[in-house]
Amino acid sequence: MRASDRAYRVLLDEIQSGDLAPGTVLAEVEQSVRLGVSRTPLREALGRLLADGLVVQPSPRLTVVSDIDAGDIRELFEVRRALEETAARLAAGGAEGALFAALAGEFARTDAAADPDAYYALIARFDETLDAAVANDYLTAALKTVRTHLVRVRRLARDNPARLAASVAEHRLIASAVAAGDAELAAHATHVHLHNALVAILASLEGTP
Repeated sequence: MRASDRAYRVLLDEIQSGDLAPGTVLAEVEQSVRLGVSRTPLREALGRLLADGLVVQPSPRLTVVSDIDAGDIRELFEVRRALEETAARLAAGGAEGALFAALAGEFARTDAAADPDAYYALIARFDETLDAAVANDYLTAALKTVRTHLVRVRRLARDNPARLAASVAEHRLIASAVAAGDAELAAHATHVHLHNALVAILASLEGTP
């Protein structure tokens, strides 16, 4: 793996996990030493994070982890809703019904509150299966960008057992609708899931129980 790729992956994971909080200054010398790379590959990694929107550069010599507030989250979900509802509708017209039926069964057996990491891994597999079923490179590229930011946002719901349980049921319905070839139900179930997720995330951000 190239040094710039390794630095990018480490920094991406730290930003998405919250280890590098919004507002953290990423000084080149400090990060080069910490990550064990020279400044050239570090700059390449920071350039990729800048393109992702995960860092900002108020000046050429200053790189800072970008903030994410309620307005950002609402905008993210506006784009996410358009993309994911379309993806669900398209996938329901495909030939991968058996794969989605199997995923629906896995969602039915999942206890997200007991093991959130396993649940998010299952969602990642669901997303991968959805992308393959859609088979539209432009749509999946746009979804990839949204999901890069979504990882940061999902942390706000990790400690809400009721929301996690509801999310499991919502994903099960989406997967079942796609498996049955019901495009409108798949899109509607996706819409409901995203609405509920947004409400819960904004409530968590505001400190509302």
